[in-house]
Amino acid sequence: QVQLVESGGGLAQAGGSLRLSCAASGRTFSSYAMGWFRQAPGKEREYVAALRWSGGSTYYSDSVKGRFTISKDNAKNTVYLQMNSLKPEDTAVYYCAARAPYKDYGLGYPNEYDYWGQGTQVTVSS
Repeated sequence: QVQLVESGGGLAQAGGSLRLSCAASGRTFSSYAMGWFRQAPGKEREYVAALRWSGGSTYYSDSVKGRFTISKDNAKNTVYLQMNSLKPEDTAVYYCAARAPYKDYGLGYPNEYDYWGQGTQVTVSS
């Protein structure tokens, strides 16, 4: 069982930056692929970024590519989402998610993830 707790959300101006953190419990954190998703009011949960457990390859949605960076610190059991050049359309609740151990496929699909955090609000003003 893995518990995920996000932090770092808040209010930012367009063009600004925020860094989200997701702290995970469990001793096998290094074996989990991780993802970030977001959900705006009235919209479905949207894939943002993912990181494979094996090799650490990263993937991004087209809407955030070049602006957001996902990273993972296995020693701290934490995954990060660095968000730069923020836009008002980035406003949403952001969720981190963990895939079952040693699974690197389906990382763009929320239904493939086994563990979720409670979410953190990000609001970008124009």
